[in-house]
Amino acid sequence: MLKVEHIGIAVKSLDVSIPLFEKLLNTPCYKKEEVASENVLTAFFQQGESKIELLEATAPESAIAKYLDKKGEGMHHIAFEVADIYAEMERLKSEGFILLSETPKKGADNKLICFVHPKNTNGVLIEICQEIR
Repeated sequence: MLKVEHIGIAVKSLDVSIPLFEKLLNTPCYKKEEVASENVLTAFFQQGESKIELLEATAPESAIAKYLDKKGEGMHHIAFEVADIYAEMERLKSEGFILLSETPKKGADNKLICFVHPKNTNGVLIEICQEIR
C-alpha cells in the first residue's frame, strides 16, 4: 500500500456538510460526483497528499444509508492507494482477508476500488484503490 488516499465520512447532507468542511479544512470542495452504482453522492477535499471524501446516500438501500441508520454520521472508511489493485486483492485474499467484491469496481474520483470486510480489520472498513489509467 502506497499511502492513505482518502478518509470517507458518511453524512446526511452534502449541502450542510460541504460548507462545514470547507470552513474546518480551510479549503474548497474541489469535486462533487455521483456514483450511481453505489447510490451515493460524493464530495472531495484535498489536504496535502490525502483527501477527505464526504458520502451522501441517494437511496434508502445504499450502504451509506444503512450505515447512517445504524451508526449515524461519521467516519465510514479509510482508503489506501495501491499500485496494482488486482495483485493487492490477490495478496489480501491469500492472507485470509475477506473482500466485499471479487473484482474491482469503478468508484468516485477516477478510481478502481475494492473494500475489505471490517470483520477482518478490527471493525474498520478498508478500501483499496488505484487510479484508472
